[in-house]
Amino acid sequence: MTERLYKPLLIDTIKAAVNLEKQRFIGIDGNYCTANVKAYGVSDVEIEAGQYVPVAMLGILLVKTAGAITAGGKVSSDASGYAIAFSTGDSNGYALDTAAGAGEVIRIARGI
Repeated sequence: MTERLYKPLLIDTIKAAVNLEKQRFIGIDGNYCTANVKAYGVSDVEIEAGQYVPVAMLGILLVKTAGAITAGGKVSSDASGYAIAFSTGDSNGYALDTAAGAGEVIRIARGI
């Protein structure tokens, strides 16, 4: 497994509404981000509902994929907070790595 560079520039906390896995897009409501919606950020750790999760908002962030993504392309969220190739709605950053399919961890640039 290749180690990926992770350089968050801004981290905030938000109360987790559900049990959250790390490296997923999180909404302002503390749930996983829904499809094609602007995320509050990316969960930095795995955490249980009711706890405060650190959420990376800007910088070079690590996120899990739900499908193939091309480096340089925009990414958005699927209905479960995984990164997908942008097609409609709101963008959540730009892919810095290529993903062949689901379950991979890629770097994204968010906030540029």
